[in-house]
Amino acid sequence: MHHLIHRRNFLRNSSLAGLGLAVAAATRGAEPATPPAVAPAARTGIGPNGTLRVAVIGTNGRGQAHIECLTRIPGTEVVVICDVDDRAVASGLKSVNRRQKTPARGMKDFRKVLEDAAVDAVTIATPDHWHAPMAILALKAGKHVYVEKPCSHNPREGELLEQAVAASGRVLQMGNQRRSFPRLQHAIARIHEGVIGRPYFARAWYNNGRGSIGHGTPTTPPAWLDYDLWQGPAPRRPFRSNLIHYNWHWFWHYGTGEALNNGTHEVDVCRWALGVDWPSRVVSHGGRYQFDDDWETPDTQVIGWDYAGGKSISWEGRSCNSFPTEKLDRGVMIHGTAGSALLDGNNYTFYDSKGKPMETAHEESAADPTNTISASGIGLDQLHFADFVAAIRTGKLNNSPIAEGHKSVAMLHLGNIAWRVGRELHCDPANGRVQDDPGAMKLWGRDYEPGWEPKV
Repeated sequence: MHHLIHRRNFLRNSSLAGLGLAVAAATRGAEPATPPAVAPAARTGIGPNGTLRVAVIGTNGRGQAHIECLTRIPGTEVVVICDVDDRAVASGLKSVNRRQKTPARGMKDFRKVLEDAAVDAVTIATPDHWHAPMAILALKAGKHVYVEKPCSHNPREGELLEQAVAASGRVLQMGNQRRSFPRLQHAIARIHEGVIGRPYFARAWYNNGRGSIGHGTPTTPPAWLDYDLWQGPAPRRPFRSNLIHYNWHWFWHYGTGEALNNGTHEVDVCRWALGVDWPSRVVSHGGRYQFDDDWETPDTQVIGWDYAGGKSISWEGRSCNSFPTEKLDRGVMIHGTAGSALLDGNNYTFYDSKGKPMETAHEESAADPTNTISASGIGLDQLHFADFVAAIRTGKLNNSPIAEGHKSVAMLHLGNIAWRVGRELHCDPANGRVQDDPGAMKLWGRDYEPGWEPKV
């Protein structure tokens, strides 16, 4: 029997969506690059009526969505905007002042943010090589942390993050916001209940039409940028004309490729749906096929993971060919012994073993505060930030604890490692570490600029 779950009925039964509605209704209102000492702890007794004071670090792109989401949450105030780019600081301050009555302060050096006892929490929307080192320093300084995906530049950093959260007692939320999508939560619960039988194979994809980044040239960093602090924990390299502010994604020294830039979201859903932890085998193939330029990571990549208990996951990424898969630019299919599930952001459809739809749910309009259209600043993303704030206030476990986020991110790191060494990896199903392959394990961590090594 075909069931269409409409927004009104679904929201009535979804406590998290209820939270989202409440949030949506709220009124909006250079020093040398060396690590800071451990700063005084932030306030710990934030009560239900207290104001949570947040600093947003990195506002050239994703940080703008952080500002919009945070300023819509009651009892939350953005007090600091921080970026190594003077223009981004000005833009971030303008966004905050447009949305809340109390003006924020601008800072260029995140170390001063961590020393500020008036800051309770930080959100991190910096390049990937900064995510874990900055989050670890923030946790040590007593701050709660929301960090964009991926939570690490390499698997070892994820392990250190777990240790840092345990040592600090603070909340860390990774930006895999699909964990807070209400209809997706319902769909995963239905899969676990057996709506498609025993789920055994999950496949995910991401398609885009990115252009060439060309061949950059060494040049002087622009006056508005503190390039030394931008590099931070990464060993020093000369500034290049085609590196900042987005193309760093495609250089191994700073980024992690499309697999972690976008694959993190859907692969995390795959692992969640199958109920698996660490893989036993990882394979990857692909390359840089579309253009001849400085791009180092694959623009075309397929990664496969095998798990104990007869389960498997695959991800296909096409950065430079946007032809859709299952009529979608990105998505997830879960295949089971009695049917399949198509998961499209906050939408889903369950099919029986003959391909006939059994149950479906999707947004009805852009006005729906849980729609998938707004997953870049309002609506769905806001639910994930609201969950982060609720975890700080109440002590409840957040939707994306680091133990889960690290597993999903490390899966994709393993896929990149397999591609870089050119062979399949055999992993310890207890912790994901590569077995009997010293060459691959060299990529489990990375080298750091002296003095910037992350330490718990």
